[in-house]
Amino acid sequence: MIKVHKLVKRFGLKTVLKGMDFSVDDGEFVALIGPNGAGKTTFLRILASLARPSMGSVNVAGFNLPKEAADVRRRLGVVSHQPLLYADLTATENLKFYGGMYNLPNLSTRIDEVLEMIGLTKRRNDLVRTYSRGMQQRLAIGRAVLHDPNVILFDEPYTGLDQDASAMLDDVLRTVAARGRTVVMTSHDLARTEDLATRFDVLSRGKIAASATKQDFGSGNLLTFYKNVLEEGKKQ
Repeated sequence: MIKVHKLVKRFGLKTVLKGMDFSVDDGEFVALIGPNGAGKTTFLRILASLARPSMGSVNVAGFNLPKEAADVRRRLGVVSHQPLLYADLTATENLKFYGGMYNLPNLSTRIDEVLEMIGLTKRRNDLVRTYSRGMQQRLAIGRAVLHDPNVILFDEPYTGLDQDASAMLDDVLRTVAARGRTVVMTSHDLARTEDLATRFDVLSRGKIAASATKQDFGSGNLLTFYKNVLEEGKKQ
């Protein structure tokens, strides 16, 4: 579903991604972890067709980026640090707008389902500018899954969420995974990430430094694996 080969991303004289290789099979849930500044957000922006690679090949859902960006976007859902919502529209109006872009059939029914899933049914007719940060993030998640995309990218989706909203997001992620959708998520919450994902890739120094599943941890856990990978990187 995702195949990246020798990806390079430069910002002026600074090279953030240095010949990165990365692939995800259909239905996998991959957690991309790494220290601040490792390039995780930059990488997800490239997958989302919001940034262009400097070199290398990027293929999502069978389409090449950036050449076939429009085809990728139709099959993609994205949740980032910014909610990307219209503050002067209601939750329902926001979802109608985005649903219309995808020409979704039975849009009203789908909006009802999504609002129920994200816990905003009672606030559906309130303007988004009256929402808390956590509520806006809930609606951003609803927007991302509205069209039931093949691939969903979550960049630190728990940012700004309270405990209840975080639990809601857990349920959404499990529901998406159970439907066989492909998920790539960045997060600093390693305990929550370990519970949700099926594979864990460490991005360090512009490349994937290591990849593992829960079975690979043995008697350890994700935090131990992560620390060991970073320590090995310092020795090189």
